[in-house]
Amino acid sequence: MTYVPVHCPDCQGVDVVLYSKQRHGAQRYHCNNTDCPRHIFLLQYRNHGRLPTAKQQMVNMALNGSGIRDTARVLRVSPTTVINILKKTRMAN
Repeated sequence: MTYVPVHCPDCQGVDVVLYSKQRHGAQRYHCNNTDCPRHIFLLQYRNHGRLPTAKQQMVNMALNGSGIRDTARVLRVSPTTVINILKKTRMAN
């Protein structure tokens, strides 16, 4: 049996407990820090298009003139994901 220290990706806190498993078997974790904006998280995401860094990269590439298909090909996500992220970002700003 091994011990794997789990830190919250937002607040870097160590007060993290097991939460449940997703349908495909990935373990979810719960951060018990009340000041943390994110309470439930995964250690490794399957859908890389939902990561905050990927979303920011999509917006940056769009601002620099890259097309939807080019962005999707470079980030290895669906063009539909790129379009949806850009629409949501436009509405938020």
